[in-house]
Amino acid sequence: MERARHIDLVDEPIAVPTAAVLATWLGDHCDPDVGSIVWFFGVTRRNTGDRVTDTLFYEAHRPMARKSLDELAEQAIEKHSLRSVVIVHRLGEVPVGQASILVGCSSSHRSESFEALAWIMDELKRVVPIWKRECYADGRTEWVHPAEA
Repeated sequence: MERARHIDLVDEPIAVPTAAVLATWLGDHCDPDVGSIVWFFGVTRRNTGDRVTDTLFYEAHRPMARKSLDELAEQAIEKHSLRSVVIVHRLGEVPVGQASILVGCSSSHRSESFEALAWIMDELKRVVPIWKRECYADGRTEWVHPAEA
């Protein structure tokens, strides 16, 4: 069976998809070898260390980011024996409490999906050309590189 990938960069809030959309993205409804489906929503938190965050702002070179995300998904499929991967990343302003990323993995066993999800997030922050600016309650802003976070 072909391994499924769903990659998207969006400018609107990431809503919790319906069960039908989730099934379509991960292909679990037609893959008898899927025994694990894991979802992760990365959400803007209010506190970053000792600073209060008002909002985050993400920018990307869309063609490069999309290509990089697609390559990342393919690597995750191979490295972790995944059946499918979903990566949806929001661009623009992401206020406290809203999701900036949704990642989903399906595999035969849960350990593969959990390991893949953590790996995808680490690699995404390291290699995908998406940049984050933190806007703090005191009016200061700061571009944050994942290695510095």
